[in-house]
Amino acid sequence: MAGSGALRRQCPLLLPQNREGTVYEGFVTAQGRDFHIRILLPMDLQLNNARIECSWRLKKILHRYQHILKQRLHSCPDLVSFMVELKTVLEIALKNTPDLQIPRPPEYYTCLVRDLELLGWNKVVYVDTGLTTVTLKAEDSCGRQHLVTLKFNAKYPTEPPDCLVDFPVRFAVSWMPQDSLIDIYNQFLAALESLKEFWDVMDEIDGKTWVLEPENPTRSATTRRIAIGSNVSVNIEVDPQHPNMLPECYFLGADHVVNPLRIKLNTNVHLWDPEISLLQNLKDLLEIDFPSCAVLEKSDFAKDCGICYAYRLDGAAPDQVCDEPRCGQPFHQACLLEWLQGLPSSRQSFNVIFGECPYCNKVRKCSGNERLN
Repeated sequence: MAGSGALRRQCPLLLPQNREGTVYEGFVTAQGRDFHIRILLPMDLQLNNARIECSWRLKKILHRYQHILKQRLHSCPDLVSFMVELKTVLEIALKNTPDLQIPRPPEYYTCLVRDLELLGWNKVVYVDTGLTTVTLKAEDSCGRQHLVTLKFNAKYPTEPPDCLVDFPVRFAVSWMPQDSLIDIYNQFLAALESLKEFWDVMDEIDGKTWVLEPENPTRSATTRRIAIGSNVSVNIEVDPQHPNMLPECYFLGADHVVNPLRIKLNTNVHLWDPEISLLQNLKDLLEIDFPSCAVLEKSDFAKDCGICYAYRLDGAAPDQVCDEPRCGQPFHQACLLEWLQGLPSSRQSFNVIFGECPYCNKVRKCSGNERLN
């Protein structure tokens, strides 16, 4: 074991309690705070059989790091080395446990409470017990509810809080030391109005079509996979800054069904009119009506995977369809890839695997990195 001098330099408040050096008790210091600890070593002083007792607060802080500390007890050659490791882990744990960090100065709380009162408590949805996290609510001009969560550091109001929002674009706050929560809230309201057209477009799609993915879209989601017919859909990526412009479109389904749709889109692209809604433009260019959730059930066009017999796999719907017109069986890409990899007759070229459809024996190809063709 390393000498007691080295231990005193690392942990001056941790002292031996007997002549044999098998019991140490005192405090370990991290981020300016002292935590009570007691270390019991066996007579051979081997760390892998040591027992550590500590205060409930320290135990709570280190709860997520128990496995790491056990590994360190087995790998460290002596108590000094272990205490160095323990202090390092404790520093990390404290940084990742905001509610157990050093209390903020009184002026921090005075300023924050004053700002909340000026803003109005009716706009506050949540405040944590340490007054380090606040969630505010607001409505845009269409009556949609939105939330912004503010995470404050100890230097507020010299530094602004971190702002967490459900936006499709970055929400950057302009801040001066003399600013208050009212300034952030007004910037939040302005950002809501700047995204109004984007959310109008997405709400129309969600309300008038069958959206296959995402199942429960957030306000930040810019993609929609819209059902067109039985096992045929289009995935669109909407630009939040220009929501009424032609989006990126990717068709999913059998080739004999989606190829005519691609041709119509390319042929009619010059007809796109940014003065009318994105959904109406898609209908006009593709010369179709999307299935309506008010008329049809999802089961009318969304079929289960032909391999796993489930509709959703890890949250994803089937996105591949056999090209054989008399088959048209849908699959999850992961299921089809696994099926083809298990066939003795399959062949592989680089990362593309070729094999037979499990229903009609038509040759398919599948890549682990790309969608099926």
